[in-house]
Amino acid sequence: KYPVYKILFGKIGSRTKLIHPMISGYRRIFIGNKVFIRNGTWLAADLVTGESTCSLIIGDGTYIGNFCHFYATKKIEIGKKVLIADKVYLSDNLLSYQNIEQAVIDQPVKQLNPVVIGDGAWLGENVCVIGASVGKNSVVGANAVVTKDIPDYCIAVGSPAHVIKRYDFTTKQWRKTDANGNFI
Repeated sequence: KYPVYKILFGKIGSRTKLIHPMISGYRRIFIGNKVFIRNGTWLAADLVTGESTCSLIIGDGTYIGNFCHFYATKKIEIGKKVLIADKVYLSDNLLSYQNIEQAVIDQPVKQLNPVVIGDGAWLGENVCVIGASVGKNSVVGANAVVTKDIPDYCIAVGSPAHVIKRYDFTTKQWRKTDANGNFI
């Protein structure tokens, strides 16, 4: 349906649909099969931190809501069958602000850890993931700010995000956890 996308992107899979995206760094963006990207989402993969490579990878069967903003300067990888609500922000970088004698806009972009969203995860509306990862089949509640890794099979909420539940494979149910991740 989008023959020009086949030429521009690093890869775009079959039965993938993009609705009015904003794109920067096409050749460094790799999109799997059956991906649905809603209106106004910004996909960027730009070399602005001095890294030699950069990629934004979106796995098969992933759904991305309206007005999301994904900005990779080294690596953002979204797994298979990930559900991403509207207005989600993913970034492996941060604008520096250490020099108080200089406007923030004039300071360099700082490279952070890669962002990896595990297969089957769900990111709620307005979630921000900055230089951190979210584990397989984990859920991040609306408006959470993730700056530290969330393990597999967990539910995290808040700003900064913290785990409130994790899946107990012994009892086969989601159970509340304390601040140390122990079942309550």
